[in-house]
Amino acid sequence: MGLDTFASRSPEDIELTGEDSQAFEQADIQLCGGIFSGNGNDGSFRGKMYVMMVLGITGESLYQDWIPPETVQEMYATLEACDPEQAFQENGWHRCSPVDILELRKFFKVCSERGLGLINWG
Repeated sequence: MGLDTFASRSPEDIELTGEDSQAFEQADIQLCGGIFSGNGNDGSFRGKMYVMMVLGITGESLYQDWIPPETVQEMYATLEACDPEQAFQENGWHRCSPVDILELRKFFKVCSERGLGLINWG
């Protein structure tokens, strides 16, 4: 089963303002896209690709229908505090690299700064 992750202002539907979309574009995020999700620059990414990495670093699973903005901010703080090289050496997540942690930081930073939660669908 797939998993796509979308930044959103609402738990009911994917909702971003024009300013939110612009912030994602300007962040130049490079994450794996899915069938319905983009590569990070549109406020979405293929969550299934990173679910184990995100869980291992933040303690939060992307397999939740809605992750509220407060939790996203905590997840960002944990991503920001980790050493990508060390985290990757300790865990060796399949099909991922330390660069992915840096890209996830960029995504979560935009969400955190803009008060966005995450809708996970799949």
